Amino acid sequence: MLNKLKWGGEDELQSAKVTILHRGAPNDKRVIEGNDILELGRGFMHVASPDGEVEIPYHRVLQIEARGKILWRKT
Repeated sequence: MLNKLKWGGEDELQSAKVTILHRGAPNDKRVIEGNDILELGRGFMHVASPDGEVEIPYHRVLQIEARGKILWRKT
């Protein structure tokens, strides 16, 4: 789904919100803004954070949202 947004047209990926499992965060969830996604790799995405670039494995993705609609949700 992230690749589809990446190649789907102007600003599609940048407008996305990706909810991930992030232990220690409130409700163990964190939302990553699409404009913070630097690269989509094979098993993980590179994300800009205040501490520098971090790798988030795809198995931690809980939900992908764009344009106010949920496009994918982990079941």
